Amino acid sequence: MAYIKVAEDRPGISSLLAYYTETAKPLTELAQTLLRNESTLTRGERELIASYVSTRNECVFCATSHGAAATHSEGMNAEIVSAVQRDYLTAPVSDKMKALLAIAGKVQESGKAVTPEDIERARAAGATDKEIHDAVLIAAAFCMFNRYVDGLDTWEPGDPHMYDEMGKVLAAEGYIRKR
Repeated sequence: MAYIKVAEDRPGISSLLAYYTETAKPLTELAQTLLRNESTLTRGERELIASYVSTRNECVFCATSHGAAATHSEGMNAEIVSAVQRDYLTAPVSDKMKALLAIAGKVQESGKAVTPEDIERARAAGATDKEIHDAVLIAAAFCMFNRYVDGLDTWEPGDPHMYDEMGKVLAAEGYIRKR
């Protein structure tokens, strides 16, 4: 049971967004902008970064729901998501994606952990300044989202099919939906 009053029929951040509508709008707009707007990184790659950071933060709800959204995105599948969550260095993703995940992982530790060498490694692997920017901002935002979800002890579905269904909806419709 959550530490504060929330929509009890919804898991994770959705329970907070449903009950605290004044913060729901900017938070969902941020997620939409970061994960769904036009980008040279695919939606699946951006969801993968979100899932990876959430895994490192031990936020089960976000890691699993965004992993499912990545899985249901073009060019991505469950094996890739699982491999990245276990060890991105051995996962079947591009060198550019590995470099961006390395940066995201450092942001998860501390923004100051990112080094000029990390940025140069990403550039050498083909990452643009915009892609580096987006990886850093997704990582930073998901640290906030993860702490929001876990800091208020929202509930996590025990049924993996619920996450899969959430992932399908997120991949198809995004984060801002007409209610």
